[in-house]
Amino acid sequence: MRQKRVYMTVSSDLATDNRVHRNCTVLEELGYQVFLIGREKKNSPRVPKRSYSYKRLKLLHEKGAFFYAALNIRLFVFLLYKKVDFVFANDLDTLPAAYLISKLKRKPILYDSHELFTEVPELVCRPKVQKCWLSIEKMLVTRLSEMITVNQSIAAIFEDRYKLPVSVVRNVPQRIQNLTAMDKKELGLDQNEFMLIIQGSGLNVQRGIEEAVLAMENLPNAVLFLVGDGDVLPALKKLVQEKQLQQKVRFVGRLPYAELMRYTAAADLGLALDKPLSLNYQLALPNKIFDYIQANTPILSSALIEIKQLLNAYDCGKVIDEVTPTQIANAVQSLMADKERMTQLKENCKIAAEIEHWDTDKQVLSEVVLRVFV
Repeated sequence: MRQKRVYMTVSSDLATDNRVHRNCTVLEELGYQVFLIGREKKNSPRVPKRSYSYKRLKLLHEKGAFFYAALNIRLFVFLLYKKVDFVFANDLDTLPAAYLISKLKRKPILYDSHELFTEVPELVCRPKVQKCWLSIEKMLVTRLSEMITVNQSIAAIFEDRYKLPVSVVRNVPQRIQNLTAMDKKELGLDQNEFMLIIQGSGLNVQRGIEEAVLAMENLPNAVLFLVGDGDVLPALKKLVQEKQLQQKVRFVGRLPYAELMRYTAAADLGLALDKPLSLNYQLALPNKIFDYIQANTPILSSALIEIKQLLNAYDCGKVIDEVTPTQIANAVQSLMADKERMTQLKENCKIAAEIEHWDTDKQVLSEVVLRVFV
């Protein structure tokens, strides 16, 4: 009997999108043949070895209206000539093509919204463009039987807005056993230096990274590692030079997940300083929060709703009221001075790591897939 084929669409770089990779793996475990389609950027790294098939589309534009139009046209044309049994669309920017294919071929579709796309800062400050995306969302999502998203706060908005069932599958990693942290000597640090880290593929503007860099001026025995990629990096490198912080801030670049986690485990404190500048950011629950927990690295976070609830539940981090260099520096200094508190936070991370991992959310995803893909 032929395996049923699921074509999964995504606009992100396949090499570093761990949520999409986990979803593909679950589909395989459920007995589906998986084909993942994404894009290849100019600086895209090689995709790690995968057990499923994938294709990366090269596009002339990497952002803006021409990018989104070209992406959906290419996705539609590509899928039009494939034998598709089910369609799995990731985020609103691939939903138009995925939905059209599902209707044309009369096949079920599942939609995974990784964020509240229509409330990202890039759209909030451009109301005409935001209105266009809201129209697309309303037109398509209201025609779905159900969908999934990343946390309960965003799920509640979709349920209220479109009156359909929304299941929550969070950005939690696999339970990591026997993670070996990099030694500080390997990283060029003295053993008594306090290591801070901000990691992930979203090192972007308005994520509090600029403020974290400026805070390093007042943290004499600390070093900040920026591990990953994003649009804020050119400005940050210029800022580091201007403030002569080359010895205080290290740029590592994008790494494979296993190596990224070794850096994360080496850190004394993980920073998650996203600013509540839009509804999407206010409700964010970044996957780096769960990476920090799995690495047993205490967290310093801005007061975003979902993050604050999680940190309070496990007492595994500290929350600051406002993302400023002064507040960041003061919070780090207080933790550096309180070794007993840091030890307790680390122990609480270990407790949280036994609970907050992929096995629970994987079961939710499996149940939704088996309901929709019938």
